[in-house]
Amino acid sequence: MTWSEMRPLLEQACWDTLYMVGWSTLIALAGGLPIGVLLVLTERGGLAQNSPANKLIGQIVNVTRSMPFIILMVALMSFTRWVTGTSIGREAAIVPLAIGAIPFFARLVETSVREVDGGLVEAVQSMGGSTWTVVRKVLIPEALPSLVAGATTTVVALIGYSAMAGTVGAGGLGDLAVRYGYQRFETELMWIIVAVLAVVISAIQFAGDVTARALHRRRRSSGTAPRLRLLRTAVPAPRPAAPTTPAAPSAPTKTSGNEPRQQPATGSDSREKDIPRA
Repeated sequence: MTWSEMRPLLEQACWDTLYMVGWSTLIALAGGLPIGVLLVLTERGGLAQNSPANKLIGQIVNVTRSMPFIILMVALMSFTRWVTGTSIGREAAIVPLAIGAIPFFARLVETSVREVDGGLVEAVQSMGGSTWTVVRKVLIPEALPSLVAGATTTVVALIGYSAMAGTVGAGGLGDLAVRYGYQRFETELMWIIVAVLAVVISAIQFAGDVTARALHRRRRSSGTAPRLRLLRTAVPAPRPAAPTTPAAPSAPTKTSGNEPRQQPATGSDSREKDIPRA
């Protein structure tokens, strides 16, 4: 096979792979982030401790992660056909790719959020911050460098998953490698696909590492005190108590006509009190 014949095949396969990985990454990040945070919040001693919910979510994540991706794709074919209308093609591959990557990223999020300094969480709570404020202003920003590294690892894993998805008709570089490189013994095309995957993965890993290091340096250079001042301004101040109105003076009570009135002392009575008795 000449280069002029391989080039359009490679271009189409690369676009299909980027399409599958891009959409599945967005779904995995959107689904894995809240699940990972929820695992931390509901654990023993967490901000929203709930052991039954934590065990249930943890078991679902563990079962999904334990399944090999090829088996997961076959098991989800009926669900994929119900969602997308077909079980083959790049659109159909997004469903198992996303479902397989969500628990993977959720565990990475759980590890990253658990490493956040507990002193910052206690400081925000002492200032009256709610659980949502702690998550939005402390846990996510402080764990952001580690979250970026976890997202990079997830994207790299999804590229490998997409190559496996090509073996069951999903398209992309994996499908091209199987149909042409393996079945038609096009060894040159096979090595070109391997080189393309290596370059793409290296570029994504490099970009993720640079971003994570930049965020980590920025967080270390800012120190703890500026972050506490920023959090103090982010936490809403408690509302002042409503002013109390003074009580109205009570009206003088009227005496009834039956009560005897006290007569004023006359002069004779006062003089009699002043004369000493013999």
